[in-house]
Amino acid sequence: MAGIYIHIPFCKQACRYCDFHFSTNTTLLDELIEMIGKEITLRAEYLKGLPIQTLYFGGGTPSLLHPRWIEFLMRKIQETFALDLKEVTLEANPDDLSEEKLIAWKTLGIDRLSLGIQSFDEAVLQFYHRAHSAAESHRAIEKARNAGFSKFSMDLIYGFPSSSHALWEKDLNLALAQNPGHLSCYGLTVEPKTALGNWTEKGKFSPASDEFMAEQFELMQNLTEQAGYEQYEISNFALPGHRSIHNTSYWLGKPYLGLGPGAHSFDGEHRGANPRNNPSYIRSLQKNQIPLEREILTETDRLNDYLLTALRTSWGVDLRWLKNRFGFDLKSERSAVLIQMEKEGWLLWKDNTLSLSRSGKLIADSIAEALFL
Repeated sequence: MAGIYIHIPFCKQACRYCDFHFSTNTTLLDELIEMIGKEITLRAEYLKGLPIQTLYFGGGTPSLLHPRWIEFLMRKIQETFALDLKEVTLEANPDDLSEEKLIAWKTLGIDRLSLGIQSFDEAVLQFYHRAHSAAESHRAIEKARNAGFSKFSMDLIYGFPSSSHALWEKDLNLALAQNPGHLSCYGLTVEPKTALGNWTEKGKFSPASDEFMAEQFELMQNLTEQAGYEQYEISNFALPGHRSIHNTSYWLGKPYLGLGPGAHSFDGEHRGANPRNNPSYIRSLQKNQIPLEREILTETDRLNDYLLTALRTSWGVDLRWLKNRFGFDLKSERSAVLIQMEKEGWLLWKDNTLSLSRSGKLIADSIAEALFL
């Protein structure tokens, strides 16, 4: 099984924290979508005939698109690949949830919405420079449910600098009260070449401390667990039966095809990425050239990738598979490090699997790095 991700690199306005590839200038939108259609055709063999289990429209803001373009891309996918679809997700902002679009998406086969809520607080939304209001955040799921949708994820951001955790606790409780089934929660980070990055350099913005972020992370763990959500990946929480099938395939190392400028792909052996430049992407495809920059992975790269991703999940690292696949006996090769980490209470052992405790999840990347080959 494999998945397809389609990157729609357009937004109404630039969020101050975002470093994803996008443009607020939609002049090239129609031409670019046509070229994504062409890329679909040119990359028909990339997944080596594997059936497509999941389709994910991300961005950017795919909910900006007129439904005719969603229909165009889905038709191209249907004509090009063998489909065994278990999930079709579209990322949507609350201000795009018109009745007409919702009905069109449902009719086209979209069965899961990933809603870019970020916060329910008006002042915070304005600070982030989000295009929607707090009122639209509150109405988002109700409108989607009225249109027949039953599978949702809500995106939230924690770590907004404050004198207490009351704001984050309120956001979490408001989200959980709507019973979305899935939450994706990300810490507010300061990235270069963003408004927040610029403000931080000039001393106009002070990010929250690591301690503050850790406390908000733990609060998130507590409240979601009380509501019956499983933290099945560091940033993702789901009720039983509501995990993201598409994103889970990434963490399981399944192949996926990324289409559109800035999209990444993995064929099971090699990674690749399209250029983060809309005109360059269009020019390549006009010449029938696939704009993919390939990255050759060594066995060490693949082993380390597995450790990094598997440790982020609730199912953890399969020690037996690791040894059979890479000849790497983690327990013996990293015994001293593992003993120290176990003393710190960061690890959980079950049969032949290694996963992270709640406190270990706070420093997942550092733990993975210490175990790398």
